[in-house]
Amino acid sequence: MFSLYGQSQKLKPGILENLDEHMRAFDTVKSAKVLEQDMLQGIDVMVYDIQDVGTRIYTYTATMAYCMEACAQNGIAFIVLDRPNPINGIDMEGPILEYPQYSSFVGLYPVPVRHGMTSGELALLFNENYLEEKADLTVIPMEGWERDMWFDQTSIPWVPPSPNMPSLETATVYPGQVFLEGTNISEGRGTDHPFELFGAPWIKGCELTKELNALHLPGIFFKEEQFTPEFSKFRSELCGGVRILIQARQEYKPFATALFILKTTAKNYAEHFVFYDDYFDQIIGNSKVRDKLVDDLSIPEILKTYDSQIEQFDETRKPFLLY
Repeated sequence: MFSLYGQSQKLKPGILENLDEHMRAFDTVKSAKVLEQDMLQGIDVMVYDIQDVGTRIYTYTATMAYCMEACAQNGIAFIVLDRPNPINGIDMEGPILEYPQYSSFVGLYPVPVRHGMTSGELALLFNENYLEEKADLTVIPMEGWERDMWFDQTSIPWVPPSPNMPSLETATVYPGQVFLEGTNISEGRGTDHPFELFGAPWIKGCELTKELNALHLPGIFFKEEQFTPEFSKFRSELCGGVRILIQARQEYKPFATALFILKTTAKNYAEHFVFYDDYFDQIIGNSKVRDKLVDDLSIPEILKTYDSQIEQFDETRKPFLLY
């Protein structure tokens, strides 16, 4: 058994004290995440059978692409056992990653933040459009899944695909709340509701909650909630915070909501709020979003710049859709 997530990288002493800084550096590089030659000995067929969450930043599909790349170079057949996109296969949001400048483990290829595809469909897209050597790829499609289905509309129980993805609600907010990782706001890691919660010791949750609710963002309601992370940002510190409560998930736009959260928090707590510039740009796939937020461009104006990108990607993905 081999790990494809840091198997050849030794951790430095005292890493727990600077875990977030380490992860920001670790997650953007390819090293220690690709198959090494000795791992491929005796393999006739490689099978990918992992649950994705429908967001470009989630790294499982990058691992899939690295495996496809290694199999193509070594004449090994590659099979994807397809699984549902848990947040449906229709809705798409956010900018397309600027390729290759912002290509990394947290976003390899030019797809939008919320891509509306399954792992099998992405494998077909990657193989045809981006891999230098095409893999001998077979995708085993699902039976009974339709594009408008959410995970709780299948017969499959939710098994957390990673420790900080404990529920479908987490996956639903993740396409927006993940960008808080590129700031000094806690995205709720270290709590029972990662990504649904956000805050910091210097945030007054009651005031921020009122201001966010006054925006009347579709499909959600904000609730004040204090929390103390057990790990990650502000470990063991009491944070003033806000929780996202989903009321109508079909109307909720996680990427747009996150931009409103970022802009409102940055405005109200200008003396504390910080962008981790390089990492934020890497996970969002360009530097333009951060520049526009800093320049105080309105959120509707920012979002409008990506409408044509989504339309373009919708055409790009069509030949690879299986359902």
